[in-house]
Amino acid sequence: MPRPLRLAAAYGWRLLVVGAAVYVVFIALGRFHLVTLAVFLALVLTALLEPLTKLLDRWLPRSAAVTTGLLVGVVLLLGVLSLIGANVASEWPGLREVFTGGIARIERWLEGPPFHLQHGSLAHLQSWISHFVSSNRANLINTAVSGVGRLAEVLTVAVLAVFCSIFFLHSGGGMWLWFGNQLPERGRRWTGTAGRAAWATFTGYTRGIVVIAATNAVLVGLALFGLGVPLVLPLAVLEFFAAFVPLIGSPVALAVAAVVALAAKGPLVALLVILLIVVIGQLEGHVLHPVVMSRAVRLHPMVVALAVVCGGVTAGVLGAVVAVPLVSVVWSVYGALHR
Repeated sequence: MPRPLRLAAAYGWRLLVVGAAVYVVFIALGRFHLVTLAVFLALVLTALLEPLTKLLDRWLPRSAAVTTGLLVGVVLLLGVLSLIGANVASEWPGLREVFTGGIARIERWLEGPPFHLQHGSLAHLQSWISHFVSSNRANLINTAVSGVGRLAEVLTVAVLAVFCSIFFLHSGGGMWLWFGNQLPERGRRWTGTAGRAAWATFTGYTRGIVVIAATNAVLVGLALFGLGVPLVLPLAVLEFFAAFVPLIGSPVALAVAAVVALAAKGPLVALLVILLIVVIGQLEGHVLHPVVMSRAVRLHPMVVALAVVCGGVTAGVLGAVVAVPLVSVVWSVYGALHR
């Protein structure tokens, strides 16, 4: 056989074995997806609260520092949720009238050029939706009941994530040292190098994406407030969480804001919100990511886009969120071991 063919065959069967092993690992993680998600969220909490815990550790015992840091995080989260609820409750009475008039305004706008929609088309759509809801009431009720089960799963994941993060914050270094000591002597140095590179990249990415998401949310909130769009706080929070999906999340969140602006303020304000999508995208891609993420993540934008799409196809929204940090960690570990 020619040497190139023998080399190709040798690499080929080895790559098939490695691919099969990776596939089995992902199948196992998918089978225990709630536990996997809880551990991932625990690592995120640990990366975010570790600086605060180290700061408090100067004056408090380690256990008290960890407890205080977690309590601060929980209070901040509950405070944001309560502000969103209060904002929606205060604006809800006027929103019904605004959106009723907004739908009529959208219908008149669609009846003109360039769409020339027939009069009453939206009314037919509303009647069709009402008929669909009434005819599929049993299925919708079953979906709502299953949603209660989903809520129980969410609470379970949240409690398990907080539980794991407590131990990661308190004695994560000791856990990693114990794990390294279980390995053969010759593999400990390589494992330590890979672990330090992975954790540095993961913490850098997590803190960086939080800074970018917070900056986007503040800018979007100020812009929507200046334009007079209702539900500013919920839309800003939606932009914050959507920013965790690079390249795709922010435009989707701002598209929701554009729909709200179209119904409440008309086409001109909606067009301004669409222009805001372009401005935020340019700011995020050319300023925030290079400045904030340059030390933690060094991936080409095409690699980021492919990772997000592949993660979304494989595991939905969760896969799109996890894909970029996973690829970043793998690449940083490869770079550290290669050096």
